[in-house]
Parts: sequence; C-alpha cells; structure tokens
Amino acid sequence: MLLEHINQPQDLKHLTIEQLELLAEETRQFLVEKLSLTGGHLSSNLGVVELTIALHYLYNSPVDKFIFDVGHQSYVHKMFTGRMNQFDTLRKYQGLCGFVKRSESEHDVWEAGHSSTSLSAAMGMAVARDLKGEDNKIIAVIGDGALTGGMAFEAMNHIGHEKKNMMVILNDNEMSIAPNVGAMHNYLGKIRSDKHYVKAKEEVEYLLKKIPAIGGTLAKTMEKLKDSLKYMLVSGVIFEELGFTYLGPVDGHNLPVLLETLKQAEKVEGPVMVHVLTLKGKGYLPAEADSFAWHGARPYKVESGKMLKAVGHPVYTDVFGNTLIELAEQDSRIIAVTPAMPGGSGLLKFAAQFPKRMVDVGIAEQHAATFCAGLASEGMKPVFAVYSTFLQRAYDQIVHDICRANLNVIFAIDRAGFVGEDGETHHGVYDIAYLRSIPNMVLMMPKDENELRHMLKTSVDYDEGPIAVRYPRANGLGVPMDEPLKAIPIGTWEVLRPGDSAVVLAVGPMIGIALEAAEQLNKDGLQLRVVNARFIKPMDEAMLLQISKENLPIITLEEGTIMGGFGSGVLEFYANQNRHGLQIKILGVPDYFVEHGSVKEQRQEVGLTAERLVSEVKALMPRKRQHA
Repeated sequence: MLLEHINQPQDLKHLTIEQLELLAEETRQFLVEKLSLTGGHLSSNLGVVELTIALHYLYNSPVDKFIFDVGHQSYVHKMFTGRMNQFDTLRKYQGLCGFVKRSESEHDVWEAGHSSTSLSAAMGMAVARDLKGEDNKIIAVIGDGALTGGMAFEAMNHIGHEKKNMMVILNDNEMSIAPNVGAMHNYLGKIRSDKHYVKAKEEVEYLLKKIPAIGGTLAKTMEKLKDSLKYMLVSGVIFEELGFTYLGPVDGHNLPVLLETLKQAEKVEGPVMVHVLTLKGKGYLPAEADSFAWHGARPYKVESGKMLKAVGHPVYTDVFGNTLIELAEQDSRIIAVTPAMPGGSGLLKFAAQFPKRMVDVGIAEQHAATFCAGLASEGMKPVFAVYSTFLQRAYDQIVHDICRANLNVIFAIDRAGFVGEDGETHHGVYDIAYLRSIPNMVLMMPKDENELRHMLKTSVDYDEGPIAVRYPRANGLGVPMDEPLKAIPIGTWEVLRPGDSAVVLAVGPMIGIALEAAEQLNKDGLQLRVVNARFIKPMDEAMLLQISKENLPIITLEEGTIMGGFGSGVLEFYANQNRHGLQIKILGVPDYFVEHGSVKEQRQEVGLTAERLVSEVKALMPRKRQHA
C-alpha cells in the first residue's frame, strides 16, 4: 500500500505517475471505508482525489497556499497533510473537523463553511505576498456551484483588474467530459500559454490599431474576425473578458493531462483560470449514481451503499415542506424560494407539485432575499426557505429591501440552533440576535412540529410585514397533528406547566429541557412554571408584566447566542418598564464559537441541560431550597 507511506506532502513528490494513479485508487478506498463509519461529505471528496494529488505533487504546501472554497472537498488534503490517522474522529466531538480548519494544521490556510469566499481570500493573500516581496503560489479551488455567489464575481472583477499572479481552479463537477472537445481545448491551452504566442498576439493587436485611416474598415473587420474566432474556439471567453487566461476544460481524473495543464498554467503571467471537469462520487458507484444524496452522507454499508436510516419521528424540515404544500393548495400567492437547497430545505415535493411556484436561485442568498422583496411588492407571498447559517449572508437585504419596506416576506429558517457535526460554521445560533433588532420583523419558534404547522399558517395569514419562523435540525416529538390549521395570535405565549417557585421562559427545543428540569425540581418541593415563549418578537408583554408583579425568579432558556438574544430582550423590556430588583438569569450560547460534535455534546458544553437549569433555579431561591 502506497497510502500508508504518505504522512506529509513531500512524500508524494518522489512517486511516478503510475504510482500516483495507484495512490488515487487507494485514497478513494480509504475514504469510502472511513466515511461509512463516520458519515461526511463523500461525493465531493471522491471527485477531487486526482486534483488534490496533483496540487501536492507540484507545489509546496504550506508555503504555496491552497484555498478550498467551502472546504467540504478537503478530506484528501487532510489525508496528505498528516491527519490520516485521525479520520476515525472525523466530525466527532473534539475530533477532526469536516472542513478546513486553521488551528488543525499549518496546511489549512483558509477556513470556510460558506460558499464563494475563496477568490476574495486568494486575492488578499496575493496582494500580501507581493507587498512582502515573496514569490509563493496562490491557488484557489472553487466549484461551479460556488460561482453563482455574487461574491465570487466581485472577486474575479478585482483579480482581473489587478492582474496578480495567481491560479484559480474551477472544479466543474456538473459537465460531462467530451474527449474531442477536451483535446481541442488542451491544444489551445498549450498554444495560448506559450510566451511566444502571447507576444505575437500582442504585436498583432498593436499593428491592427496602427493601420492607417484608409484601412479602417479592414481593421474593424480583422478585430471582428479575431473576436469571433475567440468566441467560437474558447468556451472560457467570459473568464478571458474578466482578465484571466483560460485553460481547459481538462479531464480532472486524468493525472498526466492534469499535471501537464497545471505546468502550462505556471508559464502564464497574471491570473489564470484552469477549468477542471470532475465527477462527484468518482470511484464509488452509489455516490456516482446519486451525488446529491451522497454529498453529506450518513454512515452506510460499503458493500450495498445502503445508508443507515435515522430512527425517529418526521424531521421538522419535512413537516415544513408538507405543510407548505397544504397551504399553497389554498393560496396561489405562495412561492417557495431557496438558495441551492431544495432538498435540504424540504422543498422537492413542493417543486414537483408546483414547478412554476418553486424557484432555486443558486448559491445567492443576497439575491434570493431581494428577489423575495420584489415578489412581495407585487402581492405574492414568497417563502424564503433557508438555513439559519446561510441567512446571515443576506443581512443587508433583510434590513434594507424587506424590513425597511415592511414587505410580506416569510422566512422559513431551518437548522436553527446547534447543528451537530457540521460545527461552528453551520450553527444557527445568531439569527435571533440579528433579526429581533430589525424594525417590523416578527420572529417565532415552535415547541413541536404541530405548532410549526400552525406557525406557517400564521405566517401566510399575516399581511403586516415580514415574519420568520425558525426550527431545528431535528426529529419532531411525535405529537398529534391538529386539523385544521389555525393562526396563532401574534405575540402570545402559553404556560405549559404551572408553578409558583420560579419561571422559565423557554424557546423551541429548550422547552423539553425545561419540562425535564421541572420534574426534577418537583421532587424537591419546587414548582417551576414553564412558559412556551414562542414569539421571540414581539414578546408577550402582558405575561411578562404579570410575572414581574409576582416577583418570581426568572430564567430565560434559548439555543442561541446570549448576547443580543431572547434573554436580552426580556431584560430590555423590564428595564424600559422600570421593573427593578427582579432576579433574572439568562441561559444560552456563550460568546465563543462552539465546535463540531453531537448536538447533545454541544448543549452539555454550554450548559443547556436540565441539570444546569435545576442548579440555576435553586441558586436563585436559596431560602426555599433550604426549607425544602
């Protein structure tokens, strides 16, 4: 086995091409076997095996910088940079991260869990390199999907203008590989990267501009001819027009051709775009057949490719998707909008039933938000289905284009709270803080899947501005589903368990923890009142005033950041009402980034547990505790 001798990038450099090809096969086998136990991003990593081998074979990481866009295709990079023996801990608590992570290795020079950032980062590194007088290589690897993000185009515009020496590898895993077209482009790549050809091209352009006035017509004809030939023969003309030298497309699984193309790219002055065609799931038939399902795979059986199903009640995402269909059947204004997450957001069934009322805008959250604003301005009811962590990318559009105009946009915010193994780049713990601070926004979270259905009905019926419902990445509780759907009065809470010892104001999944704590406290003679604080904004001010009159200790419980979160809102309300002397404790996510692991482990780390709540309640009422 060659793989067992690869501990650092330099171990690849003495291998022959034939050995590198064998290493690629062993690498795929390693990934398929390891991820069958841990789960993770399988198809994207199987697609970049040869590309990653080529990069580490030709260049010298970490002096030369590899910037992986998103980073879910970095497993092979991790293997070749000293972390192969840690793959049993992949995505586990305090184990190997599923994305590039700077604190994990000196070879991880850029970390991201969100798309379309690599080119901007690469440009920053290139400028820094030149200012420091260094000559290392800057290589960004970006997928074709990530190019739909506006940030990538902003970066390309800047890179093309500044003409910095850097390489962008476009990992295109959607196009089929046509050998005849590929051969032509490889040939053109060799010609156009040749210094003599570049010099001749510049001289021809210079001469064309110098043709005397009487030859003006000829000059225009020659310019048009030159441009037309360019457009006919060079599929990457858009990159050329943005200032890049375009090479490709090249077969990303043909190591000799891939290595030769990268060597040709080294001869180019200024930014160069290398277009590499890859197949997601390459080498594992189940992943090749359905790269979407195997993008983020659960543990599975290698031989059959059968994923181990999660046991439990329907997930909130599916409840959302099914309920939206039910509502859309009754209301033709409803249009579902998603930024490249139709499956993850539970909208595939909706798309099948209402193909004209389902819009996937690609990885473009900013555009999606303002697109929804445009729909709402014309009387439609857009439902922006988006993960909490990705909604952050559209903050300005929410403020400026939606809330300021008080438009009827519905936000269906999935993955709210901790998300487990994807970790700190994907947690949905900040949306409460940034949404509740925006005028005109209504924000709510259900205690269970049945209440989610009613909240969606509430959202559709609400015609007074933007409204958001957030829900977790989790299975529902298995509660009965009410029929018919009913709107919930805006800004109302409900008492789920009476009590006169203390009050806990809980949001979403934290209600289960509060009820568990109440059972434990009951054994000590303490009666904890549990309130379903389902409206985060506006809050139930009448109930808050009543609680303050009873002078009961108050604990707020939320799976969101403490700073600016729901608990902060409670404090703000009492401060504005001049209600002083109250005992209030806020439990939530502290001011640091919580890393990957299971949701249970993440909650334990930050103290969002029944045991912690019991302890805090007792600490707030020492006399009653002693009496008990």
